[in-house]
Amino acid sequence: MPASPSTARAINDRLALRLLQQEGPLTAGELKQLTGLSRPSVADLVERLAAAGLIGVTGESGEQRRGPNARLYGIVADRAHLAALDLRTEGVAVVVADLLGTVLAEASVPIADETDTGLAVEQAVALVERTAKEAGVERLHTVGVGAPGLIDPATGELRNSSGLPEWHRRLAAALQERLPARVVVENETNLAALAEQREGAARDRDTFALLWFGHGIGAAVVLDGVLRRGASGGTGEIGFLPVPGTGGLPSATDCEGGFHSLAGAAAITELAHRHGVVAPALSHEPHAAALVREAVSRTTGATTGSASASGFLDVLADRVALGAASVIAVLDPGCVVLAGEVGRAGGEVLAARVRDRLGRMTPLPTEVRAGALGGGAVLRGALLTARDGAQDELFAPPER
Repeated sequence: MPASPSTARAINDRLALRLLQQEGPLTAGELKQLTGLSRPSVADLVERLAAAGLIGVTGESGEQRRGPNARLYGIVADRAHLAALDLRTEGVAVVVADLLGTVLAEASVPIADETDTGLAVEQAVALVERTAKEAGVERLHTVGVGAPGLIDPATGELRNSSGLPEWHRRLAAALQERLPARVVVENETNLAALAEQREGAARDRDTFALLWFGHGIGAAVVLDGVLRRGASGGTGEIGFLPVPGTGGLPSATDCEGGFHSLAGAAAITELAHRHGVVAPALSHEPHAAALVREAVSRTTGATTGSASASGFLDVLADRVALGAASVIAVLDPGCVVLAGEVGRAGGEVLAARVRDRLGRMTPLPTEVRAGALGGGAVLRGALLTARDGAQDELFAPPER
């Protein structure tokens, strides 16, 4: 059944908007070429989108060209404003951006473990409000929140998880109440996978697994371009994976004894100290990342302690490969991204070691890549999710 004229117009409008988002400002002639539409159809859609306040003239193409054919049309970036939050057990970070994802302001605040839940929620909400004000934004359209723990696939809410602060669960409702904005919550590792696929190490992959090594440990799975969350939202809870070498088994409420005990931040820190690898602690990342970065530096230069640093990275690669091999055996993703602060700190040096071990452990050919975005992947993924949600609403065809 052929599409009605209004449906066809809506499809053409969204196509043009996506092209303007991806390619930047374009002339009507360039839109005609990229969409395959006729010149009158392009003229009509440009008029419709401009009247709706979604696009505007941003300049002209070429120094000598003038007139309607030279006009460059681009998305009106301040048509909507977005916020993204990265929740950690020790605090929260926020960015405010325009509809194109350009960051206008950013800030963070530490929240101590002993902080009262109500006070912690108030600190986080106030941070969003202050950051929006600093950016000159009066109203946020969509807020994306990245949080550790399980997201209920039916309700989209953060489920109660042992060991996570209560303010994480209450924050989304508080944001929804205080801000005239749509609030979307997603698991932090899933957001990291989205960011690495859009802008990082997995840009050319529609099927891959991401292993997150930061303060916490987790995994995300993208199959045929779709993020897979599982029946209960728990796909990727790799910290609970039973593995040899831990001296115990994980439980339903504690991942000690699972893969977390081998490759979590505390385990990596202890392993580094055992090999004599030391590094100054930095406030903006897990100490494990600084230790891995120091070890990589020692192995790639003629520095004292390179043998002990290499031994540390070898054992760490053994551990990482153990968890990765389990994921590969079940999913055969063809590509594994070592993400998070630790994955980025290890870079190609750690990735190559893991790749070598997997080549001996599994018959399934698998690329191993270092994440490109580090700990910032969660915040970037939350911003991309907020932008997608806002654009889906703003670019939606009018109800008939």
